[in-house]
Amino acid sequence: MTRILVHVEGQTEEEFVNSVLAPHLYTKGFTGVSARLVGRSRIRKRRGGACPWDSVHTEISRHLAQDQEAFGTTIVDYYALPANEQTGWPGRSGCEAMDVAGKAAHIQAALSEDFEYRYGAVMAARFIPFVAMYEFEGLLFSDPTLMAKGMGESAMAADFQGIRDAFETPEHINDSPITAPSKRIKALVPGYNKVLHGNVAALDVTLARMREECPVFSQWLTKIENLH
Repeated sequence: MTRILVHVEGQTEEEFVNSVLAPHLYTKGFTGVSARLVGRSRIRKRRGGACPWDSVHTEISRHLAQDQEAFGTTIVDYYALPANEQTGWPGRSGCEAMDVAGKAAHIQAALSEDFEYRYGAVMAARFIPFVAMYEFEGLLFSDPTLMAKGMGESAMAADFQGIRDAFETPEHINDSPITAPSKRIKALVPGYNKVLHGNVAALDVTLARMREECPVFSQWLTKIENLH
C-alpha cells in the first residue's frame, strides 16, 4: 500500500492533484493520493501565495507523523517563494543566477536537508519536495493547441504557441510576476479561471505531453511513481 500526501498552496494545485495526478498514480498502484492545503491556504477566503517555510514543514511533519506509511511532497511555485529571513524557504535566496533545472534542484535539496535536520533521516526519507518552474499554467503550454481547445478558446492556439516558442521549455515561461503564465493567458482570455479552465485544459493537454516538454516536472513525477 502506497499513499502520497501532496501539500499545495492553492485551489488550482489542489484540483490538479485530484483531477489529473491522482487518477494517474492510482494506475501505478498507489492506494491513496491526497491534496493537502497548507498554511493560510486552508482558509478558503485567503487562498494564494506561498506560506512561510516554518508553517509548511510543521504541517508536513504532522501529516507524516499521523500516517507513518505515507509519503509527502509539495507543489509550490519558485517565483512566489519567500526568500527573506523570517519566512524564507531554504535554498530560495541566492539561486537567481542558476538555470531552471539548477534552481529546482538546489531548492529541493535544501528543503530535504532542512527537513532531515529538523525531523531526522527516517521521516525525511518520506519527503520528496517539488518546486515548480514557474507556475501551474506553465505546464499547460506543453501543447498550446490542446490547451486552447481545453479552455474552449481554439482560436487562441496560435497566440499560445507564439508564447511557447519564445522559451526553451514551458518551465521557462516567466520573467516577472506581470508576465507569469497565468498573466499571459488572462491577457488573451480575460475570463480565464485558474481552477476551472486551467484544470480542464490540463486534462486535454495530458500528463504525457507535460512530461515530454517539462523535464523538472517529469523528473519529480518519476520519483513519485518509483515510490510504489
